[in-house]
Amino acid sequence: MPDDWNADTEWNDILRAKGIIPEKEFTEEDIVELIDETMEKKYGLTAGGEKILEHCDLDELKELEDEIDLDEDDRILQQYKVQRMAELQQLAKKEVFGTVTQISKPDWQVEVTDASKDVPVVVLLFQNSLPSCKLLLAHFDTLARNHRAVKFLKIVGDQCIPNYPDKNCPTVIIYKDSDLRANLVGIQSLGGINVKAYDLERMLVGYGVVEKAVLNVKGLRKGEDEDQDDEDERAPVSGIRISRTGGQSRKDDDDEWF
Repeated sequence: MPDDWNADTEWNDILRAKGIIPEKEFTEEDIVELIDETMEKKYGLTAGGEKILEHCDLDELKELEDEIDLDEDDRILQQYKVQRMAELQQLAKKEVFGTVTQISKPDWQVEVTDASKDVPVVVLLFQNSLPSCKLLLAHFDTLARNHRAVKFLKIVGDQCIPNYPDKNCPTVIIYKDSDLRANLVGIQSLGGINVKAYDLERMLVGYGVVEKAVLNVKGLRKGEDEDQDDEDERAPVSGIRISRTGGQSRKDDDDEWF
């Protein structure tokens, strides 16, 4: 008889098949490994079980619970389901926006300055006649739908600031924790006329406005276009400059390029 009947050896497998030694006993560590393997196969992920499960929604956890038929799984999965439910409930309290709201100058104090104490606020100064502004407005719609915990606003440039030059539009102003984090003036400061929602999202991650990028280059949520997701890993970076000190980006800032 071998010293360790639970060892994963070819000899033990032969003995188990012939009924000479009992079937292997599953430890909690073995169960977690099985969950990892199943999740990797089902969802194509390579992270450890804990990281995978905490990113699952409740439907995915239910599928996983149905798929793996081990008694000890119930306790582990139930623990994650309760934890994930609490996380989703907290997230739902924050995800109350989802659209781009147009404001006027008298609204600024309440909608921007005061609101930024509790939630990140991103404001677009625009002029409807400019193609670059139309591009940014479309991207803002995409970003607002996918980051509902961020308050996206728009305001006509010269209605916000008297005599504000059209050449300065689009301008993106970012507030968080009552602090002006960025004042990006003109389309070139935002990556140029070919900038994508994907690029702007990465900029917002850089400023700490959103926690995680969820869009691919086409502006779809990752996972909706797996071929594009693979290409995104090799995609060239945009020319958006991130100033870590907040305020308007300048050439002499200690900046970082995406």
